[in-house]
Amino acid sequence: MNAIRKKLVVVGDGSCGKTCLLTVFSKDYFPETYIPTVFETDVTDIEVNGNLVELALWDTAGQEDYDRLRPLSYPDTDVILLCFSIDSPVSLINVKEKWSPEVKHFCPHIPIILVGNKKDIRNDPTVLNELSQNKIDPVKPEDGKVMAEKINAFTYVECSAKTKEGVREVFEKATTAALQQKRKKKKNKCCIS
Repeated sequence: MNAIRKKLVVVGDGSCGKTCLLTVFSKDYFPETYIPTVFETDVTDIEVNGNLVELALWDTAGQEDYDRLRPLSYPDTDVILLCFSIDSPVSLINVKEKWSPEVKHFCPHIPIILVGNKKDIRNDPTVLNELSQNKIDPVKPEDGKVMAEKINAFTYVECSAKTKEGVREVFEKATTAALQQKRKKKKNKCCIS
């Protein structure tokens, strides 16, 4: 069976869990130390609905310093994982204010999977206490679903890279969306005048 090739690009605020999500899925381990990503790629295989798919995973930098570099990741993308962190309501606001407009500008008509990362923190008393002291509530599942509708996402999925809960589902939904996408290939035309 020949593999179908699809390109997946992950975007979202810095430290919202993008790299951990990709690492757990492709390498099956959770990185304990945070090292900000500038730009990284990996390839892994996934089987969805009887289709073997070679998934090119493109990790991007969420920091503002890389706003001009990140668009270089977008050409030929088949699906976007737009991530936010469940322990950061600001990262969810940035989905609508920054990430969705950027993605729709550079990748019009490409399916977006909205991903709520760090689902495990909802059950972590230490993290919940820290958030409470800062008068912050974790993002509720309903808030993620509402945002997915607002940005016209293909679907909304929550996961925890730390516990691996929901990680495979994220990539299965992303691959399904990529396979369903009928990308319009622009014919290159050369005009000489």
